[in-house]
Amino acid sequence: MFAMSPTLEHEYLIELVRNRPSLVTFLLAEMGVAVPAFDELTLGNTDFTDCRPTEYRADSVVVMTQGGETVHAVVLEIQRAPDKRKQWSWPVYLSTLRARTKCPVVLLVFCQDAATARACSEAIDMGHPGWVLRPIVVSSKDVPEIIDATQASANAELATLSVITHCNDGTERLHKILHAYVQAIVQGPRDRPSYIELVLSSVPRPIGKIICKELEMSVDIEHLMDYPFVRQWVEQGEAKGEAKGEAKAILVILDKRGVPVPHETQERILACTDQATLTTWIGRAVTATSVDELFD
Repeated sequence: MFAMSPTLEHEYLIELVRNRPSLVTFLLAEMGVAVPAFDELTLGNTDFTDCRPTEYRADSVVVMTQGGETVHAVVLEIQRAPDKRKQWSWPVYLSTLRARTKCPVVLLVFCQDAATARACSEAIDMGHPGWVLRPIVVSSKDVPEIIDATQASANAELATLSVITHCNDGTERLHKILHAYVQAIVQGPRDRPSYIELVLSSVPRPIGKIICKELEMSVDIEHLMDYPFVRQWVEQGEAKGEAKGEAKAILVILDKRGVPVPHETQERILACTDQATLTTWIGRAVTATSVDELFD
């Protein structure tokens, strides 16, 4: 499977919000949180560090304005695992942003799994009577399944989030989600972000193959390969597949020649992805009388 980089794993939602700040208002609405009327959304300063040496920095901040006046602000945090330290830093984010913007602020926490969501949902008692911070937590189950191609085309960021969060659900609707996402790419302007890099870096390779196959059926291959990351992803997959085939060929040759291969040695051969090494082993397997001769 293509390994997902830690940066993308943490930042795919941040990247989507960076391009479409209104995505946070949609997520808030999904959780039943009302936001005031606004006519503009902008990204705010995520640095909440004060004069003390401790650094406080949020993942993203979205500020809502109406008529030139700031009316609401959202601190967005991405949590991959429970972290007790957040009960101390999150209140700092909100109080600092509230003082900076002079408007109401909310904390929106996005979690991939249910356990992390439960931990992040715990109320934070500030110690002052009646002052309790209850984070607004969105987990993958709260993200809607975007299966309508028109909706996906109108909101590519939400369609992307839908693919990434539901790719492991195993639901019958998964194919419809993937199809809607592909249509958002095909029908959308070429200069609009497709987020294909984020998606292929975030989903299991079998899901990525389905997406690429959908793209191949929808556009010509030259169009598909216009996306550099798609080209790299496909080429890596092909190389990995070729290496796996050669590794299996080595085992077949040794078996046909009656050369016993211990289980741990089979695993070593199948795990190898270096083409030069595999080519050398194939040449030796043709004449080897023992598996040890393969590695000499």
